[in-house]
Amino acid sequence: MVGQRFLEALAEQASTAPWRITILGEEPRPAYDRVHLTSWFSGTTAEELSLCTPQFLERLRAAGHRVELCLADPVVAIDRGARTVTARSGRTFRYDALVLATGSYPFVPPIPGRDAEGCHVYRTIGDVEVIRDHAATARVGAVVGGGLLGLEAAGALKALGLRTHVIEFAPRLMALQVDHGGGEALRRKIEQLDVTVHTGASTQRIDTDADGRARTMTLSDGTVLDVDLVVFSAGVRPRDQLARDCGLPVGERGGIVVDEQCRTADPHIWAIGECALTADGRVHGLVAPGYAMAETVARRLTGGQGSFTGADTSTKLKLLGVDVASFGDAQGTTEGALDVVYTSSRTGVYRKLVIDAQGRLLGGVLVGDTESYATLRPLAASGAPLPASPEQLVLPAGLGAPLGPLTLPEDAVVCSCHNVDKGSIAAAVRDGGCETLPQVKKCTKAGTGCGSCSKLVEGILKEELEASGAEVARGLCEHFAHTRAELYEIVRVKGINSFSRLLEEHGTGEGCEICKPVAASILASLDQGHILDGEQAMLQDTNDHHLANLQRNGSYSVVPRIPGGEITPDSLIAIGEIARDFGLYTKITGGQRIDLFGAPVDQLPLIWRRLVDAGFESGHAYGKALRTVKSCVGQTWCRYGVQDSVALAIELELRYRGLRAPHKIKSAVSGCARECAEAQSKDFGVIATAEGWNLYLGGNGGMTPRHADLFAKDLDHDTLIRTIDRYLMFYIRTADHLERTAPWLDRLEGGLDHLRAVLLDDSLGICADLDDLMARHIATYQDEWAATLADPERLRRFVSFTNAPDTPDPTVRFVPERDQIRPARPDEDGHTLPVAPVPLIAGPSLEVRTR
Repeated sequence: MVGQRFLEALAEQASTAPWRITILGEEPRPAYDRVHLTSWFSGTTAEELSLCTPQFLERLRAAGHRVELCLADPVVAIDRGARTVTARSGRTFRYDALVLATGSYPFVPPIPGRDAEGCHVYRTIGDVEVIRDHAATARVGAVVGGGLLGLEAAGALKALGLRTHVIEFAPRLMALQVDHGGGEALRRKIEQLDVTVHTGASTQRIDTDADGRARTMTLSDGTVLDVDLVVFSAGVRPRDQLARDCGLPVGERGGIVVDEQCRTADPHIWAIGECALTADGRVHGLVAPGYAMAETVARRLTGGQGSFTGADTSTKLKLLGVDVASFGDAQGTTEGALDVVYTSSRTGVYRKLVIDAQGRLLGGVLVGDTESYATLRPLAASGAPLPASPEQLVLPAGLGAPLGPLTLPEDAVVCSCHNVDKGSIAAAVRDGGCETLPQVKKCTKAGTGCGSCSKLVEGILKEELEASGAEVARGLCEHFAHTRAELYEIVRVKGINSFSRLLEEHGTGEGCEICKPVAASILASLDQGHILDGEQAMLQDTNDHHLANLQRNGSYSVVPRIPGGEITPDSLIAIGEIARDFGLYTKITGGQRIDLFGAPVDQLPLIWRRLVDAGFESGHAYGKALRTVKSCVGQTWCRYGVQDSVALAIELELRYRGLRAPHKIKSAVSGCARECAEAQSKDFGVIATAEGWNLYLGGNGGMTPRHADLFAKDLDHDTLIRTIDRYLMFYIRTADHLERTAPWLDRLEGGLDHLRAVLLDDSLGICADLDDLMARHIATYQDEWAATLADPERLRRFVSFTNAPDTPDPTVRFVPERDQIRPARPDEDGHTLPVAPVPLIAGPSLEVRTR
C-alpha cells in the first residue's frame, strides 16, 4: 500500500523530467488494500481490493513516465556500488533512486509445532485463501495474538463457522491501542459473540496427529485446547534483510535506519513504510505514517521539500462487529494528564478522554460507541479549545454535547491517512467547485484511505454548501432527487402503485439496490397490493422474496405470529407436530414466539398451509414491519400487576400486524413498574400504572442500545391507542430508509416536545390524515402467507431451481445435535431433512411431495 502511495504521490508532482519506473513485487498481484483484507471473507474480490489499476498505470505513462510492473519477481540482492538490483528471475535493473517499500513479515513465535499442517499467518490474499480452504474441514480455530490483526483474523475464523479462541500474552486485548478499561469492555463484547479469550497466556506448544496436522494447543497456564486451525498474528517485523545484506544500517530490533527525508545511509536509497526505522526511533505499523513517508520521498525525488517527523497513529475499526477507536495520548502518559471516563457494562460502551490541566484534549479510547471519533481525533491533534466540557463530550452519542464540523478549527487534520485538514476540504468546495462527496474525495484524497473520516468529510461538504447558499443534495440515491419521506408523500398523494411509474414520473435511470427496496416498502406500507405480485416481487430482498428468513446453509426459518406471547395448548401441539413432521429445529425467541428452522424453500408453502389451517398467521420476522408485542402476565395472574398487560399486548399486535415501515418495529407491555416485559427497550413500550398507562417511545436494543423516552403518563386506553397510531404513521411518513425509531427521534427537530405537539396537540394539522392512514391499514390487512397459498402464481417462486422446480437443493444438509438438527459444516456429510408423511394440502395448484 505504501509503495502504491509513493507512485501516486510521484504522479502528482510537477516534475520537469519524466522517470523510468520499475516496480518489483513479490506477490502475483499489484498493490491492494490490506487494511480491509478481512472483507475478502464477506465477498469482496481481489479486484475490488486492488489499488494499482491499469488506468493508474496508464495515467503514469501519459505523464511521460516509462513504467514496468514486474509481479511475482522480488528483488533478492542490491549492489550499491553498481547501483543495481537483481530479481529472483535473474533480471538486473539499474537505478538512480531505489525506494524500499518491503513492508513487514508476520512474527511466528518459536514454539514446537509451529510448522504443523493447519498453522497459518494472516497477511496476504494468498494467506486468506489458504485459511479459507483449510477452514472447510476444520471445526475449531485459534488465533495467537489479540492485537488489531489478531482480532481481525478471529473475526474471519468466526465468519467461516469455526469455534474460535484468541490467545494474547498481554493482560488485555489490543494492549497498544486501549487501556485496561477499554480492553475489558472489548473482551466482554467479544466474548458475547461466543469467541473465547485467553489473556495473560502464551502458547507453549502445538501437538499434531500422526499425519502432522495440528490437533491441540497447550497454553502457559496449563490450558489445553483442541484445535484444527491456528493463525499466528503475534505482531510483525520489518522486512529489512535486503538492507542488511548490502550493508545498510538497521536498528537493534530491526528496521532500515532513515533520516527525516526517509533517506538511508546511502544517498541513492530510501525506505518507507513498515520496513523503515524513522528518525524518531520508531517503526510505524499503520498506513497513515507510511503514506506520509511515501509523499516525503516523492517530493524529494522531484526537487521539492518535505520531511517526515512523525504521523498520526490513531486507529478506528470494527473488530468482530465491535467499534473500537483510540487517538492521541490514549494511555495518558503526558505529565499531568487527567482521565474523564464513561463506562456502562450493560451496553458494552467504554469511553475515556485524556485532557491536560488546561482542559485541552490529548487523546482518548472509545469502545462500543465511536460515533464522535472523527471529530474528537482532529480536536486532540489541533490542541484547540473544546466546544463543551469533557464531561459532556465523553458521553455516548445522543447523551452528550453535539459535535460536528463547526467545532473544528481550519487547520484540524480530518484525514490522517493523507494529512488533509478541514481548511483544504472546505476550499475544495468553496473554490474548487466540488459539490459531491466523490468529487471531494477525488480532489483532496480525504476519505480514500481507511475511510473512518468519510462521515466528517461529508459533514464539512454540506456545511460549506449551505454556507454558500448552494442547494445541498438530499436525494435518496442517484435515481431520485427526493428523500424517502418525500417519495412516501408522492406515492400517497398521487396514488402511485408501481415502481416503474414512480421512476418514470419522478426519477431517472433504472433504479438501484437502494431505491428499489425503499419503493417496495413505501408501496407495501400504503397497501398497494401484495408484495409478491407483479413488479413488486422483483423489488423485494431475499427474505421478503420468500416470506421467510434465509439461514446460513440456504434453508429458511418459519415464525408464526403469537400475539402477546399467549398461546393455547392446542396451538402449541400444532406447532410441535408440524416441526416434528418436517424435521425442523425449534427455538423460543426473545419476542415470545417459536422459531422453526431448517425449512427448504420448496417446503415453505407446505409448512405454512399446516400453520394457517391451525389458525396461525405470518409473524413478519422477515420484513421491515411490526415484529412482536411482548407482555408479562399482568394483573390477571401476577400479584404485583395493576393492569391487564396481556390483553393490551394482543390488541396492539393484532392492530399493527403487517404494518410495513422503514425498519423493523418492536413493542412490549408491562403490567406494573417492575417492567418484566422490558418495554423501555422497544420502539414503543407501555407500562401500566394505577391510573392508566405510561407510553415510552424510541427505545431499541442491538449494537447501539437506547433507553426509550417517557412520552406521556397515565393515558386512558383510547388515548393510548390513538397516540400510538399517530406515532407509528408519523414515523413511517418521515423516517429515512432503514432508520429505526431511536435515531429518527434523535434527529427529529424539536425532539420529544415537537413530537408531543404533533401527536397530542395536532400542531401540524395532520392528525386526521395519520388516523385515516392507520384505519386504512387495519381495514385492508390480509395475512401475506394465507394470500400467497391461495394464489398459484405466487407459489411458483417457492422452488430451489427455476429450471428444475421439482428438485430440492442437495446442498441444504443437516446433522443431529441435542436431539434436533443443525446445518452441516462443509466437512460433515449431513443429510436432507428426514422423510416424513405430509398430509394432503387443499389449495390451488399446490403439489405435495413427501421426503
